Amino acid sequence: MSLLGGIRPPIAVLSVLLLALAGITALTLGRAGQEAVPKAVKLSQQHFAEDGAIALRASIDESVTDLTRTAELFSAGEPVQPDAVLDKIGSVYQKWMGTAVVEISSGKLLAARGENLPLTAIDRGALADKDGLAPRMVRLENGETRLLSFALLTWKGQPQQLLVASSSLRFPGISLGKFRSIAVVGQDGHVLSTDGIPEPEQVLTDLQREEVKQSNKQLKAFAKAAAKKARTHPLMSKEPGSGGFLGVSGHLTGERYLGERAIGGYASLAGPEAGKPTVATRLGLTVVAQVPVAEDPTATNSSAFGLLAAAALLLIGGTTVYLLLRTVQRPLIRLFLEGRRLSRGDLERPVTVPKSGEAARIGAALERLRRQLLGEPADRPEKSGRRRFGSRTLIAVCGVLLLAWSAPLMLLLNRAGDTVVVPQQMVNDQRERTDTLTDRVRRALNEGHADLTSVASLMGDRTKPSDMAKVLESTLNQHPRYQSLYVLDAKGKVLAEAGDDPRSPSGKGPSTQPIRVLDEGGKEPVILGTAEVQGRQGAAVVGEFRIDFLNSLLKRPGLGEVRVVDDKRKVIGANTGYREFEGLPSGRLDALAEGTGQKVGLSPRPSGVLYRDGDDIQIAAAAPFVGGGAAHALGWTVLSWQPASGLAIPEYSLQNRTVLAGLLGITAAAACLGWLHIVVVRPLRHLADQAEALADGDRKTVLYPRHHDEVGAVTRSLELIRQQLPTGTQRKRDGVTAGLAGRN
Repeated sequence: MSLLGGIRPPIAVLSVLLLALAGITALTLGRAGQEAVPKAVKLSQQHFAEDGAIALRASIDESVTDLTRTAELFSAGEPVQPDAVLDKIGSVYQKWMGTAVVEISSGKLLAARGENLPLTAIDRGALADKDGLAPRMVRLENGETRLLSFALLTWKGQPQQLLVASSSLRFPGISLGKFRSIAVVGQDGHVLSTDGIPEPEQVLTDLQREEVKQSNKQLKAFAKAAAKKARTHPLMSKEPGSGGFLGVSGHLTGERYLGERAIGGYASLAGPEAGKPTVATRLGLTVVAQVPVAEDPTATNSSAFGLLAAAALLLIGGTTVYLLLRTVQRPLIRLFLEGRRLSRGDLERPVTVPKSGEAARIGAALERLRRQLLGEPADRPEKSGRRRFGSRTLIAVCGVLLLAWSAPLMLLLNRAGDTVVVPQQMVNDQRERTDTLTDRVRRALNEGHADLTSVASLMGDRTKPSDMAKVLESTLNQHPRYQSLYVLDAKGKVLAEAGDDPRSPSGKGPSTQPIRVLDEGGKEPVILGTAEVQGRQGAAVVGEFRIDFLNSLLKRPGLGEVRVVDDKRKVIGANTGYREFEGLPSGRLDALAEGTGQKVGLSPRPSGVLYRDGDDIQIAAAAPFVGGGAAHALGWTVLSWQPASGLAIPEYSLQNRTVLAGLLGITAAAACLGWLHIVVVRPLRHLADQAEALADGDRKTVLYPRHHDEVGAVTRSLELIRQQLPTGTQRKRDGVTAGLAGRN
């Protein structure tokens, strides 16, 4: 018999699948009840830590790149006094807490600005090596940690100088809300910096002091665990194909205190591209975020529904398998044995005829053939109504039985309606993450304009277009945010350029706006940054930002759809497909953007809201540009929204698992019953017609098996019987011979 054909494999596979599905149903549906802290809240803290890791990595890499590029621009020109170098840097960038210029050969401090730097921690002998300029972390006497960045100032004929800048390991512009805290953790698990936790001396009551101490204790415990988990390879820390954040990230559950459970998220610093480390990622830092979440005291985790559904499936599945065994498999095997007996010449015992279906028709035909082999004449029995109940009807009945279990699970049971409880923490997190993303976009544009200002401040010393083009080309290679860089004179003539062709309005001089947006009627908006070149009578450096750079900032897991809109609420950028300057998809999102304060005379503020429209529940948030810099005048707003059904909320999780169980039931039924119909039922119906035709006297049609299974075996037996039966000519000859013998 064939291993994949025949009557046994489909029924056996169906039995195994139904048993497995019953076990899965009992386990998964029983565990999908109410949770004290929903998984969606835990994942949200993980995404929050990922946002912090992205912001910190971008800030460190940008800081190092700016320092290196500035030093290269100074080194490419005439020698400059150390004080002038630091004054120029301080006028363009305000990101460093302290800067200094040191003579490498003697170690003499030539100039300094801001806080005192721990210059004794610098190994001047290792600076000759390229890796000697890599940033390093040092701990100050007050316990704070600083990140020191280095760059070389080299002029022909002068001693080599070292440009040093220090920055704190705090997060730039991250929105924490009221109760969240976030920390930077070193490879050894020690907390290097924290935000969001006040000092115990700054609180007023004993209860608040205890809460602060508990928060610090829990944060340190999370830091130890996160540092250990961060050592895992990113590919081994996630499910295959999960995508999302490129580094190691996850969530942690802490202790319970005063009815609240500490939930944490962690994320290691990861580069913007997989497999390409950056200066920041080599530091081995990890970001940890935590927030206290109120537990649901009414949450239960009952497995009653799962057990009942599994018991019902066992009952229905057992009935289905019993019907298939009793009415299809056993009769077919009996026919196989009877046909083999007749083909071997055992004609004494009558054929045992099954009760109904095609098996009954074939059994009746075998009995008639047995009598014909014994010499009895062929007869045509009357049709029996009870035998019209065939195998196809039985397969349909089995399908209906399994559908009776699967359909309610897919369509009726455990529906998450408009009474779904969405945790307030999810709305808060959507608002805070959107606010953080808004600040990230604003800072990225401000950084871009600061780079243009830095280039413009040094462009006045270069008169040749070729020299200016070299500076532009170097800046373009170091910063992927620009699509093109060029210098315009007061009349709009391009003096030097790098990258793509300029798209500024022809014939017009540089704009007085530091950053502006052009609508050329093309496929994407044109974002221009302009910085005036001092001493060149109205000339300016213009940089065109890549729209892909802006859109890449918006791709954050767990935040849904994100749009950047201008002051007229027209779309500038998005994390998914969009058309330039199109409107928002709904009026309530328009109202949300307007309600952030940009249009009503109030102070701009982020906002989050939960929209309910029947079963459609949506979380949305908006945050306007707040803070200084060149980008503030744009008046942009970042909006994000996502359906609550896509979150790991208990009601939706239970609904999804219930629907999945129903789909698995229908799939198993359709696959196995369809397999049985194709392999057994259709060949059996055809064989029944052939058997009856053979019993009715058709001796010419050759019967050959389609498959090497039970139906094929019965077919071979019928073919052997056909060969043993006398043909019409033989019967006539035998009859004439018998008549002559009688006369004699």
